[in-house]
Amino acid sequence: MVKLAHLFSRLQKKKILVAGDFVLDSYIFGKSKRISPEAPVPVVLVDSTESRSGGAGNVVLNLISLGADVTAFGLVGLDKAGESLKNNLKKEGAHLALFDHPTFPTPEKVRVIAGHQQVVRVDYEKSFVMDLNFEEMVCQEIPKIVPHYDLVAISDYAKGFLTLKILRTLIDCCRGHSIPVICDPKSSDLSKYSHSTILKPNLGEAYAASGLSSTAPLDEVARTIFKKVECDILYITKSEAGLSIFYPDGTCEDHPVSARQVVDGTGAGDTALAMLAVCVANKVSVSDSGSLANIAASISVEKIGCARITLSQVAKRCIELHGTAKIFTPDQLPLVDQALCGQNFVMLELPSSFEISSGLLKAIRSISNDGKKDLVISLNSTKFDEERVHALASLKEVSYINVGPSQLSFSSAVPESSYSFDFNVLVKK
Repeated sequence: MVKLAHLFSRLQKKKILVAGDFVLDSYIFGKSKRISPEAPVPVVLVDSTESRSGGAGNVVLNLISLGADVTAFGLVGLDKAGESLKNNLKKEGAHLALFDHPTFPTPEKVRVIAGHQQVVRVDYEKSFVMDLNFEEMVCQEIPKIVPHYDLVAISDYAKGFLTLKILRTLIDCCRGHSIPVICDPKSSDLSKYSHSTILKPNLGEAYAASGLSSTAPLDEVARTIFKKVECDILYITKSEAGLSIFYPDGTCEDHPVSARQVVDGTGAGDTALAMLAVCVANKVSVSDSGSLANIAASISVEKIGCARITLSQVAKRCIELHGTAKIFTPDQLPLVDQALCGQNFVMLELPSSFEISSGLLKAIRSISNDGKKDLVISLNSTKFDEERVHALASLKEVSYINVGPSQLSFSSAVPESSYSFDFNVLVKK
């Protein structure tokens, strides 16, 4: 738990601009119990429908869930899908710097989900080439917008907005103002993203850009990309296999995913980009940023479709991966504080000389109720019996145990109720 705990106190709300291709993700949810008599396909009885922001919009949603102040910078059409996309983003709290184009058809992906299985996807999309006047107008706006942000995340889905000129204007403007820029590419020609702070292709994109065989070692792929592209750091995401970080000097770090169960890799790259952006904007080291981005992606692949990940979920997974039997010390408080943020939990203070009595066990059961609330136990001393503390940690009702000073204060998480227990008496504070 110690390894990453200190990072969470550094993750402040930052202003991030997401530039890229925005897609409307529509979902049809239902059940399928029979095959159509017309063709060998399932018949789906619709229960509900839903629309979400996809493409670069999924990066925006994840950034908002991670606590960032986000602006969407891209292109939509003057159509129903474009209007729905803008409404969804505004409803989620995003700021909009979206350009309306009269002939651009807003991309829409319609997924039919039967139970927990995607049956089919229908795409509404047409090739689009931006006219030069419109492109110039976008480029003129970039210097007015970019300097107001702590970081720019470029999410390229190759839908027509990120022309070479717009990309170069964006990246050069960021470099000119010493603003980090992270590029998630969608092209075999990665030179378009030269001078980015971090270039984040996925595994397939990296091999395609290098021109090497799929059997070539990944470090050779990275060396080849560095010869073609000027960037500070190369992050290669590998879906359920994690990510690798490469540096121009040839050094590398591997971050394997620790997912409980890989359900769906959709959107994992967007989640990694969002977590990476939050960390880099807060000046977290490249290595630690990669660790947290990888943890966020590992949570994403456990869910169906494009998932939104919160800092609370990332903190909880950090505790699971690096924790020590639920026990934490004051220097690990930011991690637990974030894990409990927005959650219902109760606090129980115990004296350092506590005994594991029937009265204490009964008190723990009564205040944890039906197990839906986390129970945090605070010991009012640094002196304690280690065996008793570990015995407490073994109880399923106990979520966390603080073995620090008497006054345990959380900055973002507030207990629903607090109790003290001494001399077999439970007192609500």
